[in-house]
Amino acid sequence: MRLIVTNIATLVCDCQRKQRLQGEEMARLDTIDDAYLLVEDGKVAAFGKMEELPAEGVNADEEVDARGCMVLPSWCDPHTHIVYAGSREGEFVDKIRGLSYAEIARRGGGILNSADLLHTLSEDELLEQSMVRVREVMAKGTGCVEIKSGYGLNTADELKMLRVVRRIKESVPMHVSATFLGAHAVGRNYTKPQYIELLINEMIPEVGREQLAEYIDVFCDEGFFTPDETARILEAGAKWGMKPKIHADELAASGGVKVAIDHGALSVDHLERITDAEIEMLRQSATIPTGLPGTSFFLNMPYAPLRKMIDAGCGVAIASDYNPGSTPSGDMKFAVSLACIKMRLLPAEAINAATLNAACAMGQSHNHGSIAVGKQANFYITARPIPSVDFIPYAYTTPIVGKAYIGGFRVE
Repeated sequence: MRLIVTNIATLVCDCQRKQRLQGEEMARLDTIDDAYLLVEDGKVAAFGKMEELPAEGVNADEEVDARGCMVLPSWCDPHTHIVYAGSREGEFVDKIRGLSYAEIARRGGGILNSADLLHTLSEDELLEQSMVRVREVMAKGTGCVEIKSGYGLNTADELKMLRVVRRIKESVPMHVSATFLGAHAVGRNYTKPQYIELLINEMIPEVGREQLAEYIDVFCDEGFFTPDETARILEAGAKWGMKPKIHADELAASGGVKVAIDHGALSVDHLERITDAEIEMLRQSATIPTGLPGTSFFLNMPYAPLRKMIDAGCGVAIASDYNPGSTPSGDMKFAVSLACIKMRLLPAEAINAATLNAACAMGQSHNHGSIAVGKQANFYITARPIPSVDFIPYAYTTPIVGKAYIGGFRVE
């Protein structure tokens, strides 16, 4: 199957073939004006200027005329909780009335509320609800996504969630990474020591035996899991081949950044309360700091200081954190706009953070996150001609995706 896209006003492509951009590199986007893009068997085969195409054309099964629109790589979203039950708009009203995230959690809401709802659903019902959100994000231009468990909080329901993630993987064209987040909170009717023993001695081995997750995550933060507890859980997951990814520094400077780095975590996410010393640790490590601007927007919290991190030489990623309680949105374009408006990233930096570096935060930048020869042909054509790439975050509510493609096939 060969597809050619012609008459592209500007193609945002990848000529550097880096796996991750850091510091000043993040402000650079490779572009070609008046371009074409050739896809073969789901991979990028070639791209260049229209004048380089042979006069007789290219033998392709399908030709798409971009009609002066732009083509950009699909978004990659390295932190989501798309598999969940119901909704939590009641807590939304509580937040408007002044209750904090921590106060809602202490009253039995938050994560525990979602766990109660999820417990009532069958696997098929949970899949049906989740697929609505999966189709939504694909239509908005996302071509690679990570999905966490963490709303089960007992062995049966955590396995149910991860089996749903596996079924999603099998039924959609985009790449899906699965993360076990049993340590999202302490399940009802357990003390914390009891729950940690359940995680280590029962949940993790069951997840490992069924090969349901590539990654393991822990909510290492004030009121949830301590650095020592986090280390124990990550080490148990490592025995079953699960690579670490960590929630840290959302509610307080939790010590999670050091635990993440010490255990070779792929990413450490949230970081709204990160310290300067931790930024320096990250600069010297391979662990990717991942900001979640939608969470800060929705909860009226501080934003992770991604500007400071980039200026320090770090390579950062951004993600949607799509979940029912703190970020009920998987719109990566909006996350990019927030990264510019609230975190002071340049448009190119924000787009790189939501594509190549976001793919790297899932261990997928070798095959996703940019338009490069040999990579998965995940891209979108803008809905209309736009004046520049900077227009994408500037026009923060304007729908930007006209046609989305994953593996060279259009997402309907």
